[in-house]
Amino acid sequence: MARKTVFVSDLSGDLIDEGKGATITIKFADARKGTIVLDVTDAEADELGRKGRKQARRGRRPKSE
Repeated sequence: MARKTVFVSDLSGDLIDEGKGATITIKFADARKGTIVLDVTDAEADELGRKGRKQARRGRRPKSE
């Protein structure tokens, strides 16, 4: 029997298409609260992302040739 995994948005309950969507991770300053992870649609992630700031990628930049 085959199984299919279906992702549903934690915020709206909408179905997330395969290859679409985002994961939002919330980390509290107080480590006792733990970490919260949300699966959301692209539109919801864009809306929430406009309220925050973009974080630079870690690591060394590749050498340009």
